[in-house]
Amino acid sequence: MGKREQREQVFMLLFRVEFNSPEDMPEQVRLFFEDSENTILYKDADFITARYEQITARLTELDEQIDSKMEGWDVSRIGKVELTALRIAAYEILFDEEIPDSVAINEAVELAKKYGQESSGGFVNAILAKFVKQGE
Repeated sequence: MGKREQREQVFMLLFRVEFNSPEDMPEQVRLFFEDSENTILYKDADFITARYEQITARLTELDEQIDSKMEGWDVSRIGKVELTALRIAAYEILFDEEIPDSVAINEAVELAKKYGQESSGGFVNAILAKFVKQGE
């Protein structure tokens, strides 16, 4: 499984956070891997689980960073698809030095386009562009 497919699996797992309590998430993780349409190899499952855990450990911090980039909005008003894509990309931009910022942004935009509404990609791109400008 390539990086793009791994990221998409992380996206689908992380999306469940919005609909389940923290106490229910270990069971949701188990169900995610049991219900996977594709057979996920152990090495991919390990990466997906680790990345999911890294992101969820920093959800509050990531949401604060996302909040700080929006004007007149906060994370509670963002669609769940867009928020999930933003969280993954924000994590990659802020904490994963192996992934170029442009790749993190592009992948998040593609996820938003695939799973969100027509305007989701542009919205995600606009927010993430502020992460890069801030870092310059």
